[in-house]
Amino acid sequence: MGLVVQKYGGSSVADAEGIKRVARRIVDTKKAGHFVVVVVSAMGDTTDELIDLAEQVSPIPSGREFDMLLTAGERISMALLAMAIKNLGHEAQSFTGSQAGVITDSVHNKARIIDVTPGRIRTALDEGNIAIVAGFQGVSQDKKDITTLGRGGSDTTAVALAAALDAEVCEIYTDVDGVFTADPRVVKAARKMDWIAFEDMLELASSGSKVLLHRCVEYARRYNIPIHVRSSFSGLPGTWVSNEPPQGDRPMEQAIISGVSHDTTEAKITVVGVPDKPGEAATIFRAIADAEINIDMVVQNVSAAATGLTDISFTLPKAEGHKAIEALTKAQTVIAFDSLRYDDQIGKLSLVGAGMKTNPGVTATFFEALSNAGVNIELISTSEIRISVVTRIDDVKPAVQAVHSAFGLDSDSDEAVVYGGTGR
Repeated sequence: MGLVVQKYGGSSVADAEGIKRVARRIVDTKKAGHFVVVVVSAMGDTTDELIDLAEQVSPIPSGREFDMLLTAGERISMALLAMAIKNLGHEAQSFTGSQAGVITDSVHNKARIIDVTPGRIRTALDEGNIAIVAGFQGVSQDKKDITTLGRGGSDTTAVALAAALDAEVCEIYTDVDGVFTADPRVVKAARKMDWIAFEDMLELASSGSKVLLHRCVEYARRYNIPIHVRSSFSGLPGTWVSNEPPQGDRPMEQAIISGVSHDTTEAKITVVGVPDKPGEAATIFRAIADAEINIDMVVQNVSAAATGLTDISFTLPKAEGHKAIEALTKAQTVIAFDSLRYDDQIGKLSLVGAGMKTNPGVTATFFEALSNAGVNIELISTSEIRISVVTRIDDVKPAVQAVHSAFGLDSDSDEAVVYGGTGR
């Protein structure tokens, strides 16, 4: 009798009918002889609605109170789901993140998990109950304040609990049938993968793929927790994310390309006229780090011989853009740059595949596809298994479609289905 952790996204529990459908699936898993721990997100668009409400009340809400507000959504979901399970004749207990033993640091709105001590969860399971945990939240180690893990943090909660409880698998239920070679909302011919390696999934998630949060994949890879991405709206098999295919029959040669991902939630900042001397870039990015802002792509231009000045551009989440501008403006007297440029009308496109590094011509095909689609490139970044470019936001959709087709990723079968409309 193994232990299974299941996570259900907001679209899966968006209304009463959805909650009852999820309850039936959970009970079926219990009847199959498994111990079951369930992690739930807030219903539908509840989190967005709470954020909008907070902004109407206060333009800059306190981080602590903001977390207290946002965690209400998951508490509603877990209680309703427990009621639905009990109505089916099975016992269920619901737990907040803190009651489940999810211990975090003290950074509000984007806390990181330090430890998981699931004593109450184990007790509930030993008593024959189904344990339901509110995702996306925890409690800070020092002040014992309620914290949130950032958007999509329920994925991380699920994998962290799976690791702490030594689960056989962490099942992530969403509104698509698995992990696709591209976002099925953008590429209708996207193909579902039966299996993808942690390394490739981490790159896709980090590059904008919404089906799994990159922190969740990092955690799963570190503790070797297999993830099964499935739809809660169908009974179809999903996509396994692991070190090895579930049957252990790894193909002799891994596919050259795993998929194409995109992200339209980033902005670009260019620091103009930076003195080209040691330490200036370090000072720029220290100011960004001290403001607790994560950055993505970084490009420095060649220094102009006449002036000895250069430009440094980097991308970051749009939500952090104005905070970054403020931090750099305060540091201008130290860095002595000329000006700042901010652009939030950009999009990022990434091509991911572990086979890229041993197959010549991948880069040429990638850029030829963008050229043929009339897409102009503003920034380029590469790794051994990824090529990323920044384009105008209006060019992202045709760029994704062009690259997907150029590498023969289009499916010959029926169009991919997004049951709930969000891709999560």
